[in-house]
Amino acid sequence: MKKDYKYAISVCSGSKCLQLNNELIDIILHEIQRQGLEDQVKVTKSACLGYCEEGPLMVIHPDNITYARVQKDDIAEILSEHIKNRRWVTRLLFHRDQIANSFFPQFGDVDFFGKQYRITLRNCGVIDPESIDDYLAYRGYEALAKVLTVFSPQQVIDEIKRSGLRGRGGGGFPTGIKWQSGHDAVGDQKYMICNADEGDPGAFMDRSAIEGDPNTVIEGMIIGGYAVGASKGIVYIRAEYPLAIKRLQIAIAQARERNFLGKNILGSDFSFDIELRLGAGAFVCGEETALIASIEGKRGMPKPRPPFPTEKGLFDKPTVINNVETWANIPVIILDGAAHFASMGTEQSKGTKVFALAGAVRNTGLVEVQMGTTLREIIFDIGGGIRDDKAFKAVQTGGPSGGCLPSQYLDTPIDYNSLMAAGSIMGSGGMIVMDESTCMVDIAKFFLDFTQNESCGKCTPCREGTKRMLEILIRITEGAGQPDDIDKLLRLGTMIQKSSLCGLGKASPNPVLSTIKHFRHEYEAHIFDKKCPTKKCKNLLTYTIIDGKCIGCGLCKTNCPVSCISGEKKSPHSINQADCIHCGACFSSCKFEAIIRE
Repeated sequence: MKKDYKYAISVCSGSKCLQLNNELIDIILHEIQRQGLEDQVKVTKSACLGYCEEGPLMVIHPDNITYARVQKDDIAEILSEHIKNRRWVTRLLFHRDQIANSFFPQFGDVDFFGKQYRITLRNCGVIDPESIDDYLAYRGYEALAKVLTVFSPQQVIDEIKRSGLRGRGGGGFPTGIKWQSGHDAVGDQKYMICNADEGDPGAFMDRSAIEGDPNTVIEGMIIGGYAVGASKGIVYIRAEYPLAIKRLQIAIAQARERNFLGKNILGSDFSFDIELRLGAGAFVCGEETALIASIEGKRGMPKPRPPFPTEKGLFDKPTVINNVETWANIPVIILDGAAHFASMGTEQSKGTKVFALAGAVRNTGLVEVQMGTTLREIIFDIGGGIRDDKAFKAVQTGGPSGGCLPSQYLDTPIDYNSLMAAGSIMGSGGMIVMDESTCMVDIAKFFLDFTQNESCGKCTPCREGTKRMLEILIRITEGAGQPDDIDKLLRLGTMIQKSSLCGLGKASPNPVLSTIKHFRHEYEAHIFDKKCPTKKCKNLLTYTIIDGKCIGCGLCKTNCPVSCISGEKKSPHSINQADCIHCGACFSSCKFEAIIRE
């Protein structure tokens, strides 16, 4: 018999909080029993709420009160004070101003959520992602039922076209046009693929969306299959996403039980099913044709296009590929109408976009905003500004293939066209904020090292060009830069952009080219002055002991790993610069500020 509980405690079970929160849930259940609250309180898991900086988070419904950074020792107090005595534990409140605001659905004036608008993440943190009943309670599979009873396949495609939805995987291709091509293609078998091969450093949008609401992705794929005329769907997901995989498996099994997947869905003539394929983590498999090759059991390498996958894709059959976020938007467009979706965003970029906000910002986490929101609003309003009161320096959008934009671009609206005009890209949604202490030459080297390692090696411009660029950057950061290195980087980068086979190769030089454009003076300082302005490149640092301050304590000498410091006790010491490896051990160990770093 189903119980009617007075309260529900929802505990975040996102990947970052999962291990600790499994322990928290056990303690909560124990405390509920100990305090005699079994008939009043239900405990559920929720998905990532997005505000990772304040986790673990615990929400108590129906009060909509959120407690932040909850630890094991806090559980008894929360249950006793909040549930029994109706007094909030103010020291743990997520934000004090939530006293006057509801946490969901649009978060009132709470700092982190005030400028967000959730479509893809609409159910994340609200429902138990492992319960199809929770999803159904929030209009789950209602869009599918509407499509099967009211819409023809072409009407579905027309609705998606009117919405203005563009692919959220990075390319921004109009979804409706892609679906139309798949619909019009001739084939006895067609496939729908969900690209969940998210590989950008610092990106966790798709993973979190699946972990928080797997059914909305499944429903979107079923609707897409109906529109295109496909009977099979595949979710291609990284094997290192175990929680997302587990929840997809649960959601697919539950959907089959309820006849949302399988033969004659909801009594109609339409049949569709979904299976999972696990990827080994190759960044290039985020590219459509490489992804298809991987599913077919081949090495993940791009192919020239045309033919496009909608004409000749998986097993040479017409195939439509969209990423997680694109699929998650489909049920909302069908339920609320294309006009509602198109009313959000900008003229050329409709709807919302999810970003993984990371780096030197106070409020790291997952955010979803309307297209057209500025970088300044995301970084300083939602993100809370730069950590440790340092100055903003740049923001990298679009992951390792994106560009670094300095402060003069902070008022750039977030949309496909504006970011491209500024010299960056939307990408899949990675956003890394950098402060004044970041060396832009070093950061360009970091991203290029990633893309060079991930190059599939099929085409010479990407395979060899990125390697040569990386060699130059390493040389520059090690103090061996040559006067013509900047020009070499520009020539190589332009050549790679023009001649690489796939989009990943074409975009790989972007971090280097954008940092040269906006921070050329840092490259010049490394090359000509042999100095790193931010003191990040250790080979360009010089450590010097000041005679007047050194008391001869010997700490620096003791901690030096290469014994390049000489001097007698209680007498000033000196550093042999020829043997110094620039490790900074002497600088860190000196208690009298007798060593300067230049």
